[in-house]
Amino acid sequence: KSQKYFIKRQEELGNLNGYIEEIYSGHMVVKAYNGVEGSKKEFRKLIFKECCIMIEIKTYTKDKIPDVLDFEKRLREEENFWGWEINQAYINNVEKSFDDDSFDNAISLLAYINNLVVGRIDASIISSHFDGTKKAYLDWICVIKSSRHQGVAQSLLESLRKELKDRNIHTLIGLTAANEEAQRFYKNVPNSKMSDIGIWINIK
Repeated sequence: KSQKYFIKRQEELGNLNGYIEEIYSGHMVVKAYNGVEGSKKEFRKLIFKECCIMIEIKTYTKDKIPDVLDFEKRLREEENFWGWEINQAYINNVEKSFDDDSFDNAISLLAYINNLVVGRIDASIISSHFDGTKKAYLDWICVIKSSRHQGVAQSLLESLRKELKDRNIHTLIGLTAANEEAQRFYKNVPNSKMSDIGIWINIK
């Protein structure tokens, strides 16, 4: 059953290796004819293609909570600045959310590489009487540091877009994180524009 995927992967890996060998052997020609930028773009395209074959996107269901807890642990081992604790109260809240009907409009997807969660994306569907439409709010997208720049975030976002399109929702609204890496990612999202200013209001 998996043979066709193995063959496809080997083909893509062969293409990548062939391209590296071709560029390396002719790098003086590439430089002489100002082909460096074009070669970089082609290389990134092949790398992205190769990496995407390994990425599996799955819907976050209750049975996958242990996978996500492991992800959260590894996330903090690589970057220790996340602002919430993964304690028993957090685990209890997450477990309860899967049995609560009010979370039916929540969409959560996980990205796996080698059977480990390396990224997640979370969104909620918002209904409004303002214009009688439904939109989606992008609540969270996160990729573990060691798996960034491998097409994980793009794969998650593309899967979310497909899910929303299947539900006849055509607008996704999100707050952008202030750090430069996140800003670069959002500015390169296809068919999007940076608009308005986000605000967090604490209800007390």
